Order: sequence, then C-alpha cells, then structure tokens
Amino acid sequence: MNDDEATAPESHPVLLFDGVCNLCNGLIQWVIERDPEGRFRFAALQSDAGQRLLSTHDLPTEDFETFVLVDGENYYTKSTAALRVLKGLGLPYSLLYPAVVLPRFVRDRVYDFVADHRYGWFGKRESCMVPDESLESRFLE
Repeated sequence: MNDDEATAPESHPVLLFDGVCNLCNGLIQWVIERDPEGRFRFAALQSDAGQRLLSTHDLPTEDFETFVLVDGENYYTKSTAALRVLKGLGLPYSLLYPAVVLPRFVRDRVYDFVADHRYGWFGKRESCMVPDESLESRFLE
C-alpha cells in the first residue's frame, strides 16, 4: 500500500493493535477468521503505518495499552472499538453491540483490567506478527 492508503484508509476500517501482545495477536486472528469478506485492515501500533495513523488522529504514539479502530476520519478506542468491531462482523457477534449503552467508564474498566494483565496471562512476543502471503494485503505497511 502507498503512504496515502496507510495514512487515511477510506475504504476499510483499520484495527491498530499491540503487535507484541499474544492476546492481541490472537484476537486479530479471530477477527480475520470471522471476516472472510476482508472488511477490516490491520496494523500494529508499533508499525510505521500504525504510528502514522495514531499521529494523524492526535493519539499518543507510545501508549500500546489500547486497541484502536480507525474508520475514515473517526477513531474509537478500548471497549468502544471492540464493540464496533463486533458490530462490523455481523451476526451473531453484532448482538453484543447494544452493550455500548453501558457507561464507557464501566466498559473501559473491564477493558483496562484485561489490558493491565495481558502480558502476564498470555505472554509477549519478541517482535510483531508477520502475516503470511494470504493475509499480507490486509495489513498496512
């Protein structure tokens, strides 16, 4: 992909994730398996594309404690991002989207608890995941 596509993806929502987190990588694989149409694109927060998208939306470039969904000019973080991904995957996953009516501070407390313990519970990689050839086009460079 060229720099313009990595900076402002208009046609596909982009999930930014902690590329060295085993839980995060597992969740990205889970989304890929449930998104055969290829609606979502992906980038590690630590990657050049991830860093450009964070900067574009005035988000911290050193904070890898959050999951970010960039959808056109909009972005969502933490539990809101996760719920919007579930909505985007369609049935049956979208049935969980109404949880968005719960106060964000409540949803994000649960999110933060898991995020704070993810390395201890699931481990950490030495480097970011490298997608195989069949998935390469879904990851921003």
